[in-house]
Amino acid sequence: MSDYYNAFEMSPVPPPGPDAVPPEPFRGIYGMPAFVTIPTNDLAASVDFWTRGLGFIELFSIPGTLVHLRRWAFQDVLLVSAASVPEQPPAMSFSFACVLSQVDDLAEACRALRPDSVDGPRDTPWTTRDVEVITPENARIVLTAAKPFDPASQEARNLAAVGITPPGIRRGDGDNEEHA
Repeated sequence: MSDYYNAFEMSPVPPPGPDAVPPEPFRGIYGMPAFVTIPTNDLAASVDFWTRGLGFIELFSIPGTLVHLRRWAFQDVLLVSAASVPEQPPAMSFSFACVLSQVDDLAEACRALRPDSVDGPRDTPWTTRDVEVITPENARIVLTAAKPFDPASQEARNLAAVGITPPGIRRGDGDNEEHA
C-alpha cells in the first residue's frame, strides 16, 4: 500500500512538455509555506541578478534591509542585508521549478550577467533538465524543468521501482488512487 496520490492541482507548475507555458509571476500575498532567506552585502546587485538573470520580480522591499522576490506562487526569496556573504557556495542547493522552454534562456541571462555562474543545462535520471547557478551571494540555485514522461524509458522504470507511477496507472488495491 502507498500513501502517495496525485495532488498536482495544488501546484503552480504546469504539466511537463515542450509546449508547457510557465505561469505569470504571482503577486498575491499569502502565508508562505516555505521560503529561502539569503544574506547579501549588496542588495541592489543581488536584486538585479535575481530579476534579470533568474526571472524573479520584486514583490516589495524595506529599503536597505530586505527585498522580497518571487517568481511563481510558492517561489519566494528574501534577500536580507548583511555585512558579508560566504566566500564559497555551500554544497546545499535550493531548487526552483521552471519549464523546459525557459531553461536555456535563464542560463544565458545568468551567463550574460556573471559569465562563470552557470553549470548546465544537464539532464537528470529523474526526468528533469537542470541548470545550476551560483548567485552573487554565493547561493547555489538550481532551476529545474520536468521533461515529458516516457513510460517506456529507463527513468520511468527507475521511478516505478520506488513506487512512483504516473497518474492513471493502477498500482494495486488499497493504494490511494484517489485522495485520502
